[in-house]
Amino acid sequence: MIFLTFCFQSEISAQTIFELDGSQSMLMTGKGPGQDATINPFQGEDCYAIIENLGNELFSVRIQQEGEIFKIIAVKPKKKKKIKLLSGQELYLDSETKSSTKASVSYQALSQN
Repeated sequence: MIFLTFCFQSEISAQTIFELDGSQSMLMTGKGPGQDATINPFQGEDCYAIIENLGNELFSVRIQQEGEIFKIIAVKPKKKKKIKLLSGQELYLDSETKSSTKASVSYQALSQN
């Protein structure tokens, strides 16, 4: 089950909250309009993806492009990761446990560093 909440924090960032069911992988961005779970306002350019684990279970962020995995980053419960996402890369969230957890995904311009 996926719950989406859209909040526009400012003109240059957007945030979406997801519930990840146990052992689930979810494409966040990288396939294109209508195929992505999140709206990246910086599609087509480099940006930061800010991933926050709002739940009590570990999950991973996977960055890949054209089937090649570049990074896998564990996100512990109640922790946040800021990841540079290059144009054309795909962002996935992979649940690591059988329990569900919540994740927040937002994007930020490189100039907002």
